[in-house]
Amino acid sequence: MAVVALVMIGPSGFVNVRRPASHDGIDAASRLPFRRGRRTLDVEEEPSSLQTRFATRIIRKWSFDLAARLLNIIGAATSAGAYSPGQERAPAAFRRHGLAEALASRGRTVRDHGDVASFRWRPDPSRPQAMNLEAVRGACDLVASHVATAISAQEDVLVLGGDCTVELGTVAGANAASARIGLVYIDFDADLNTPDTSDGALDWTGVAHLLNIPGCEPSLAGLGPTRPMLVPQQLLYFGVENITPPEAAAIRDNAVKVISREEALSDIEAAAARAAEWAARFDCVLIHFDVDVLSFIDFPIAENVRRCDGLKLEQAAFVLKQLTALQQWRGLTVTEVNPAHAPDEPTAFARLNEVLADALG
Repeated sequence: MAVVALVMIGPSGFVNVRRPASHDGIDAASRLPFRRGRRTLDVEEEPSSLQTRFATRIIRKWSFDLAARLLNIIGAATSAGAYSPGQERAPAAFRRHGLAEALASRGRTVRDHGDVASFRWRPDPSRPQAMNLEAVRGACDLVASHVATAISAQEDVLVLGGDCTVELGTVAGANAASARIGLVYIDFDADLNTPDTSDGALDWTGVAHLLNIPGCEPSLAGLGPTRPMLVPQQLLYFGVENITPPEAAAIRDNAVKVISREEALSDIEAAAARAAEWAARFDCVLIHFDVDVLSFIDFPIAENVRRCDGLKLEQAAFVLKQLTALQQWRGLTVTEVNPAHAPDEPTAFARLNEVLADALG
């Protein structure tokens, strides 16, 4: 049975690609026949406070049939946790330059929820070590709600950030959907500082809050239904290079798995295979893709303009495609894109959109 994508231009000017319902009102995806290779995992548990927004008692069958799943686009147009403005403009730029159309051209059915949160960075002298904390928390909470609903419905998510703190919302939402998560964190930075070892920008502390490292802000570390949101065995760094001494100690003490930038650059195929093998043990694979991991000279679009050697865009695309090919893949969060740093915005986003469409289509 064919599933047809409907492309509609909404009043906001965004392109919404929605899966049609069948004649009896049941979503077409739910009528797909059982496919060879499809498997499910039954999970039963008491709902968390986040889960009670959409369920009272949850018995969930996790479907690993890609053809039966809708892709939800969730915009988090916020630079609240960043060092300066710019990232809040990224979700609109992705849409403006044809992300939904690129996905539809690969046969992927998409529902675009628009931007669930918007905030432009500003100085916050009232909280010099955790600037714009309330805005970060608010954006993450909204992202979490949408992600929980999507994954509970056996659908996929593409979260368009925004700064790196957006990942807290993605993970909290997946936790609320009762998934055993494995997070592949593709980033040049470890983001494992706490506010007292950082410089006030919360996007340098995201992973520390996921792991509930001592010294974290309670309102962020407690965002999800579980605390910590992740244990170290659920985290894999990929392409990381910039690690501060406190971060190095936390990685060592918690035995966090790392595939370094050097390892990735020396043999990208072997590095991607290692990451995929690690991720395949989990029920729900999430990917964090911070474009800071890219070589800024090769592809200038990241928030950070460091002139250091990073991955080529094609190498990152290869890694993303290997990971999203896993049956357990459920979500991709893209962060730290600053449209103002692209010398040719339409060309840069056309390339990025093709990368995302190839990985998710």
